Amino acid sequence: MPWETPALREVRSLVRDSIRASLPGADANVPNSVLRVLSDNQGALCHLTLQYIDWLALQLLPDTAETEWLDRHGQIWLVNADGSKGRKLATLAHGTARFVGDGAVIPAHTQMQSGVAMPAGSDSPYNVVTFETLEDIETSIGGVNGSIRALDPGSFGNLPADSPLSIYPPVPGVETIATVVAMTGGTDTETDEQLRDRILRRIQKPPMGGAVHDYEAWALAVPGVTRAWAGVEMGIGTMTVRFLMDDLRAADDGWPQQEDIIAVADYIDKMRPVTVKDCFVLAPVKQFLDITIAELVPDTEEAKAEIEASVGEMLKVQAAPGQTIYAAWISYAIMNAPSVQSFRLVTDDDVVMQSVGHMAVLESIMYELP
Repeated sequence: MPWETPALREVRSLVRDSIRASLPGADANVPNSVLRVLSDNQGALCHLTLQYIDWLALQLLPDTAETEWLDRHGQIWLVNADGSKGRKLATLAHGTARFVGDGAVIPAHTQMQSGVAMPAGSDSPYNVVTFETLEDIETSIGGVNGSIRALDPGSFGNLPADSPLSIYPPVPGVETIATVVAMTGGTDTETDEQLRDRILRRIQKPPMGGAVHDYEAWALAVPGVTRAWAGVEMGIGTMTVRFLMDDLRAADDGWPQQEDIIAVADYIDKMRPVTVKDCFVLAPVKQFLDITIAELVPDTEEAKAEIEASVGEMLKVQAAPGQTIYAAWISYAIMNAPSVQSFRLVTDDDVVMQSVGHMAVLESIMYELP
């Protein structure tokens, strides 16, 4: 049959041979015979069973498991900062907005929406996010700030300052448009690869009651944290933890804000040994990296965009606090861009960090004219 695979044909042949060996004089190779039909059906069932076992073998180990089984591994191995197990779920954005009115009170849990709702079937990709007030807010003509949060979890709830929010239903005596002062903290659900990395880290580096890798694991358990490093920077008896939030703070190269540092520090303080004299939770210090390239072939905007993406990915993998960025790494990243055929790296010196807390961040890539 044309849909048969080599493996299936081999299994069927083995079953036919087995029947011939078990029943002297019987021949399961005779077309349309009962033995032929029975042996082929049994061979097909054996083949499906072997395929299932092959698939199941991949699910039983976290490095090859698919989403559903990976979640099960996570439930077994991981406890997060909020007490949940397994995959870190999306969180709600929170912040403040400015309301203007004639003294009227906006009740707690009054809802607002970002943007304008599009009609059904619209091709617009714009997402409408719903927010609510967290307290009764007494308005004034000059405006007053009030606490709000998103009702839809995810990073799309993080809005830039001055974004408009439509109050619905309208509150008498209050302007229908509020203005965002600050809205952050919304994180997306942890991806399969991020979850897989945490599970493998937990297996390969089991808890040791306060070892260096324990501090990194505690930081990674906080929603939004994607990379963490720990080390003794301030002297014997101390520990310094630095971390990044690549998705939540993507607009700032992943660098955490003060509220993020406080959240990570609070959780680590709950988990760390009391014998540690001081534990410092800090963001890495940015050390900007400038690259100059000459004689690029082909000298196109597409190739330049690919180079920037490739160098950025290299830094995401290799960069760490205090880690020297070698010229060989930069050259390899440039050459790894799909369209690049050749180039000459003008800035070919290794980039040494100014301190153990400094970390390389791509500032610019310049191209010398031929």
